[in-house]
Amino acid sequence: MSGIADGVSDVVIQEGQAAMSENREEIRGMEPLCERDLYDSYEDFGAEDIRELLNKGQYTKLRQVVQELNDADIADYLEDMDEEEIVKVFRILPKDIAADVFSYLELEFQQYVITSLSDKDAAHIINNMMSDDAKELMEEMPANIVKRLIANTSPDTRQAINHLMRYPEDSAGSIMTVEYVDLKERDTVAQAIERIRKVGLDSETINICYVLDNKRTLVGTVGLRYLLLSEPEAVIGEMMHRSVVSLHTLMDQEEVARMFKKYEFTAMPVVDNEDRLVGIITMDDVVDILEEETTEDIEKMAAVMPSDKPYLRTSAFEAYKKRIPWLLLLMISATFTGSIITSFESALSRSVVLTAFIPMLMDTGGNAGGQASAIIIRGLSLDEIAFGDWFKVVWKEIRTAALCGLTLAVCNFVKLLIFDRVGMSVALVVCFTILMAVIVAKVVGSTLPMLAKKIGMDPAVMASPFITTIVDAISLLIYFQVATVVLGI
Repeated sequence: MSGIADGVSDVVIQEGQAAMSENREEIRGMEPLCERDLYDSYEDFGAEDIRELLNKGQYTKLRQVVQELNDADIADYLEDMDEEEIVKVFRILPKDIAADVFSYLELEFQQYVITSLSDKDAAHIINNMMSDDAKELMEEMPANIVKRLIANTSPDTRQAINHLMRYPEDSAGSIMTVEYVDLKERDTVAQAIERIRKVGLDSETINICYVLDNKRTLVGTVGLRYLLLSEPEAVIGEMMHRSVVSLHTLMDQEEVARMFKKYEFTAMPVVDNEDRLVGIITMDDVVDILEEETTEDIEKMAAVMPSDKPYLRTSAFEAYKKRIPWLLLLMISATFTGSIITSFESALSRSVVLTAFIPMLMDTGGNAGGQASAIIIRGLSLDEIAFGDWFKVVWKEIRTAALCGLTLAVCNFVKLLIFDRVGMSVALVVCFTILMAVIVAKVVGSTLPMLAKKIGMDPAVMASPFITTIVDAISLLIYFQVATVVLGI
């Protein structure tokens, strides 16, 4: 028995060695990836690994690996690679994965990839993109390229893109997608599930299905979980929710974001003037809206013209063009401050010590105005404040400013007498000016954004730089007028 066992063991060993010998060529050169394959772990996989597979010509292995990765992660890896390498990867990727990865790329990379691929491959990607993403891409492409791409896409895709491009920029219609699941009132649950199976893969979401009548008017909604838990014979019209919150195609995207925040939906329908369903907006679109609007407000509050490019992909000349208009405007407006100082030059010559406190007064007033404007702009953007609340806002800011101004004045009064050793009269002039400057600054900082919103301007335009310039001029006027009265200069 022992001899038989030994003989069997020898055969098994020989067969194993033969199998290893046959696969040695396939395994050679793949040591860094084999260990990951064995443990199904791709946490450390990155752009260098993709580049290594490309350089070695192991395209089959690359296709296998990327199928185990998340589409968004693949896009991140590709953006760390050269443009030529990105195009190579897209030609190797399975068609369905290529389209999904493409949607996660930054617009700059999308443009390069789509113009580098063949018309057939480019059309396949566009046909498999959500309509809102495809429309956004087309808007940023040169007209001649758009014409070529549109000509090669499917009729349905072409129609969807043209449909979305009709709506104004930054409206609900321009950011919606037309891929959704629609049902009929008379459908049964079994018919509804069959329709979801048919169109679900090409839809933005299937969690909520929209019920339409014969005129495509939106009459209700039904959740997927209710369909799964209901009897197959149940009729959709008897189980749907008839109270539907919808968005209008011309609604501004900021209002869209506020509607999502209010109702906490993951998707909302978009209807036209006849309440016909024309598309849906999902939470990922709202995240993009919030990022875009927040970035725009921050740039305006910093006196920079809004830009749609990331900082590191914006050239120095482009940054210059975005910043110089505001800098020129603020420089010109600041000349009023210089004119005020010049007009009181003779008074300053008789009391030179007053000159030393000008920067402190201007900075204090500017900071106080900036605080108020930032709070009011935020309140306006969140619909917490309306122009009708003007009196309440001003009265609250006056009281707040009085408390802040008094505290600053008292602290500064002690500093001027003990550390700066100035006269009592000069200390009173400086401290009274601080009090008045803070009150004026907070009133100006709170009212200007509200006035801007009332006349249809973006409140963020009336932010710190602009308000600071106004407050500086007013603070100086108060300072010199008080000094003239108290000191008699």
